[in-house]
Amino acid sequence: MTEITTLSQFLATANTQFQVYDLGRKVQNIDMMAFHQIESLVSPYPYPIQGHAQFAIVFWQQSEQPYIWFIKLPLDEQGLLSPAPRQQFIKMILEALGRDPTQTLTEEQQQQLANHPFSFKPNQHKLAMFNALVRKQLGQQASSQYEFAAQYFSGQTPSENWQHLGLQGLADLCVRMKQFDHLTQIAETLPKAPIEVQAATCECLEHLVIEQPLVDTLYQLFSQSAAEFKGIYLKALSSHPSVCQQAIAELHHHNQLDDNMLITIAARNWTALKDDETRKFYLEALAKQPQHFFNQVFADIVAIPSLRNALLTDLRNPNRSEQLSHAIGGLFKAASL
Repeated sequence: MTEITTLSQFLATANTQFQVYDLGRKVQNIDMMAFHQIESLVSPYPYPIQGHAQFAIVFWQQSEQPYIWFIKLPLDEQGLLSPAPRQQFIKMILEALGRDPTQTLTEEQQQQLANHPFSFKPNQHKLAMFNALVRKQLGQQASSQYEFAAQYFSGQTPSENWQHLGLQGLADLCVRMKQFDHLTQIAETLPKAPIEVQAATCECLEHLVIEQPLVDTLYQLFSQSAAEFKGIYLKALSSHPSVCQQAIAELHHHNQLDDNMLITIAARNWTALKDDETRKFYLEALAKQPQHFFNQVFADIVAIPSLRNALLTDLRNPNRSEQLSHAIGGLFKAASL
């Protein structure tokens, strides 16, 4: 019998269909071919966070109810899945379930899987988005909260009733925003909504690819808002790197790239940092922070495969400021300890 070395092999052996979602930086689907290369240790994990891959596997047989595993696995220095923990997880599953991941579990097996060291619990916002995306992808109905959210943004419910909005309903609305004119309704209603509604909606939009006119609405809100709220709208624009670059340039011009904004950009708007000028603004602002903060954030973004080479080149840039040179020196010093 062929040895099972990847989760894909195991799920295929059990005759299941499955989808994979990243739940680290954003809630987003991972292409099957890309996941196969990740599991085969050919490609680095594309969205590492704090040295780990955090993802969910949704799998099912025919019309059966889907099963979900939330998995957190360490990455090596090259961003590849560390082989030993991955094999440990697969061995644990094989021991608990045999070759059928959809079999009915005994109480002992459930406890064994629930307590394994590679599980994690997504935060409330990511879980809501994940549920909304999975329901839509599998052709299932949205949650019971969806109807009220749709009524609120279509103006059928008084705006003062916003406190009855549920996070899951907002997530369902945003995931389905191309249906029933939700996109236009969100763009028109959001500027008039309380900041609490704006923030919760933007926390959903930051995981999605958004379209006009919503991009224009969000950028206008970003430009007009007080400094402490700008990060809300910036994250929601994360699917548009060029717009994010424009926003980051505006923050730089007004000296508003503070610690919170730097973390926001690293967590959600990292694709904007592929631009040389934007990355320069970012690193110079990062160098103004305490050394330990610089080290932590730099270590986080340099692990992202799409940024790694550019950031390593920046370390050797002779045109950097003295302050950035000092911060980089501190980074090397800490790395050598």
